[in-house]
Amino acid sequence: MAEPLPAVLDELVGRTAPPRRNGEIVFDAPWESRLFGLTMTLLRTGRFEWIEFQLGLVREVAKWDADPEHGSYWGCWQRAFEALLEEKGLCRGAELEERAEALAARPRGHDHR
Repeated sequence: MAEPLPAVLDELVGRTAPPRRNGEIVFDAPWESRLFGLTMTLLRTGRFEWIEFQLGLVREVAKWDADPEHGSYWGCWQRAFEALLEEKGLCRGAELEERAEALAARPRGHDHR
């Protein structure tokens, strides 16, 4: 059985709320659900406080609202998450880029899509 979604997600309203269909969060690509899972795992293990992430997400969504070319909802989530990783010293920008490049270089199908 899947774990219930954290109550903190109820604090995300309007444009900051994750896209939903029939009450369930919608992911269009595997990376989006993985990013969500990483965020929730670090939150549950006390690596950051919800308000810290929420404030970053609000900032990124405001940029997206001002310039729709700025990305997508999950792109905003990613930028907020990466900024928080950097701020907390959990993963520096250069290290994050190296990891992203290494993952992108893996052969197609490695993740059982």
